[in-house]
Amino acid sequence: MFKIHTLPRAIAVLALGAMLSLGAQAQKKDPVMVGLVSSKSGVFAQQGEEVMRAVQFAVDEANAKGGVDGREVKIESVDDEGTPEAGRRGAEKLARDGYNLLIGAIPSSLSLAIAQNLDRWDAAYFSVISKSDKLVGDTCRPRSFHTNHTDSMDLAMVGEWAKGFKEQKYGILAADYVWGRDSGESFEKTVKAQGKTVAIALYPPVGTKDFAPYIAQLKEANVDAIWVAEVGRDAIAFVKQAQEFGLIPKTKLIGHALILNFMIDATGNALEGTTGTTAYTPDIDTPLNKAYVAAWKAKFNRLPTDNEGQAYNGMLVMFDGVKKANSVKPADIAKALHGATIDTLYGTTRLRPEDNQLLLPTYAARAKVVDGKLRPVIEQSFPPTLTPAPSSLCKM
Repeated sequence: MFKIHTLPRAIAVLALGAMLSLGAQAQKKDPVMVGLVSSKSGVFAQQGEEVMRAVQFAVDEANAKGGVDGREVKIESVDDEGTPEAGRRGAEKLARDGYNLLIGAIPSSLSLAIAQNLDRWDAAYFSVISKSDKLVGDTCRPRSFHTNHTDSMDLAMVGEWAKGFKEQKYGILAADYVWGRDSGESFEKTVKAQGKTVAIALYPPVGTKDFAPYIAQLKEANVDAIWVAEVGRDAIAFVKQAQEFGLIPKTKLIGHALILNFMIDATGNALEGTTGTTAYTPDIDTPLNKAYVAAWKAKFNRLPTDNEGQAYNGMLVMFDGVKKANSVKPADIAKALHGATIDTLYGTTRLRPEDNQLLLPTYAARAKVVDGKLRPVIEQSFPPTLTPAPSSLCKM
């Protein structure tokens, strides 16, 4: 009798235990696996340090709030050394190890190398600093998302901004690689269309330490202003030497990604008063940005830099993709983000479905002293509607 009566109860207990176990397993979601590819060494090391700090901040912040949609965020990083080959190799290792939501490269050449391999690696990539139009042109990919401004977005803004420029004769000094060439050639086209002239265009190789020969040519050309699109340590060297040899402040500089925080900090007062493009400042007046700036200042006792703001914004897009997809699989996230509307540091905006470009306002700024600190301050903003149409070369 005992066995006959207790057997159904035993079965019921076992069944209940199995159901609870399955329920617990269902509640444990797969983690968000972030692969951070950025420069710990090489010409982009200063920028890379800022990007890595902001990505880690976003990860720590998310985990402190219970994760992303209840998922723990895990992160692994590699040094891309600022080169396409090292970056591609490092990104592939991260993706193969399961950290297949990639983010963080600085130079466009490296982001281009990563974007072309995403399907093969079963990964997705969030470009947060690289600016080449190729990323949303012939190298666009369904799993590659561009969350910062492209060259053409900057130059479209410059086209409007330059209508107020008084200078007529320009020089160009730009880094001899994809981004620098795109920037210099686009600026030349822009000002020539306005009836102005470009007397000299110089493209020093990346890694140049002695800019004296280039400065001498620019001084000899006797230009009214110089469009500068240099990178990392090269840009710092140029600005210091331009001041030393009297090129500035006599000749005005106009910068494409020149008046960055790390550049200003590294060159004393040399860039004070210099105008240029800026991609992010802590002054952007949106609820998310105010919250981010407050949290950042509480942790680091300073304002976030432009690179830090852009990298954090890219993480917001990634995390939103995880939530929208209810998945951490790159293919699911890519599908969920296609044409999606997203809350960002810049306000509520959209990832353009034709090329995965985040539609952003653009800014012209000047390096000014605020509260005793020299930093970029926005002087003019231009709406996202100024963004050029998608490239016909992008085949999603």
